[in-house]
Amino acid sequence: MFWSRVFLPFALGYFVSQLFRSVNAVVSADLIAELAIDAWTVGFLTSVYFLAFASVQLPVGVALDRYGPRRTEAALLLFAAFGALVFGAAETPNGLALGRALIGLGVSACLMASFHAFILWAPPARLPFMNGSVMAVGAAGALTATVPVEWAIGTIGWRALFSWLSVATVLCAAVLFFVVTDNKSAHPKESLGAVTRGLADVFRSRVFWSIAPFSIMHQGAYLSIQSLWAGPWLATVAGLPRDEVATHLLMLASAMGVGFISLGFLAERLGRLGVPTVAVWIGSSIAFQCAQLGLVLEWTRYARGLWSAFGLFGAAGMLSYVILTRTFPVAMAGRVNTGLNVFVFIGAFALQAGIGAIVQRYSEPGAPFSPEGFQMAFGTTLALQTLALVWLLARAPWRQGTRDH
Repeated sequence: MFWSRVFLPFALGYFVSQLFRSVNAVVSADLIAELAIDAWTVGFLTSVYFLAFASVQLPVGVALDRYGPRRTEAALLLFAAFGALVFGAAETPNGLALGRALIGLGVSACLMASFHAFILWAPPARLPFMNGSVMAVGAAGALTATVPVEWAIGTIGWRALFSWLSVATVLCAAVLFFVVTDNKSAHPKESLGAVTRGLADVFRSRVFWSIAPFSIMHQGAYLSIQSLWAGPWLATVAGLPRDEVATHLLMLASAMGVGFISLGFLAERLGRLGVPTVAVWIGSSIAFQCAQLGLVLEWTRYARGLWSAFGLFGAAGMLSYVILTRTFPVAMAGRVNTGLNVFVFIGAFALQAGIGAIVQRYSEPGAPFSPEGFQMAFGTTLALQTLALVWLLARAPWRQGTRDH
């Protein structure tokens, strides 16, 4: 019953979320051509998704703990469906930004609701694998946003594509609401005041602030580059035609899926041998940063390998949620996850818009993007991750009372 009544409906929701998050990496070329917008505008209107997503994370956490993941996610997905219609009908950058913001709001609970449902239904030892599995399904959504979306745009156009995405999102909301079974015995009701005080406890935790900065930088870089700037880098720096760009993005999304499942499985197995999950996260993150260094150095000959490593090892960021939730009571899981997520998506918004601003600064008005701009932007992002890793190692949260041993 768990797989059919819990895992699959929430995985479907996260599939839709990842498709929406990544679709602009392919659609951006059509937006630039049709609306004559520059790198900064593309980066901003795409990153508005992250800003809207982040702005509701704390209320989403309260709702998850008080009303449960089924009702919370199903209701919010209706906003995403409306946002897809607005985006597809928009004639100005402001209209696109409004649609993108509504989509971000609507899918803001998809991953955290999945994590919350697994905490309520699955054994704690299985959480790294379950979280990795649902994120692998999400990677399939990102994969769908590559070559299949390119084909759909060529067949029906990007505006009609978003109309169909709206319909699919409504159907997903219906599946969640009518199929998922609530685990009421594992979900005691708390007063709104008690729920709010619990959120304050999360933000007072030393372990939280030991882990959060590196999680923010790691996942912020992963989300901001994969969902938008990977495509323009491949076209500008590697000089690939549009069909090859889509193929490389397909490969990146496939590597993400492999990374989510394999790293979740690895963390679970090593945990049985006494190896902490944080060690798997740190080791994978170093490999992730090495891949980015290759992008900064413009090793275009190895573009396939670099972007595959980017997708594979960047997936390790999801382990930070497992590490944190193990240090708090189960009843606070929604607030712990969304408390971290709010900062992750603020970071993703800032990095995605910031990369666009740097690229634009190095590009002439009306001219193609500059390779030097990408080198500077990706280099800055990598430097921020390195500083955050130093912070994590210096704070050593695995010595501060976490149960992740």
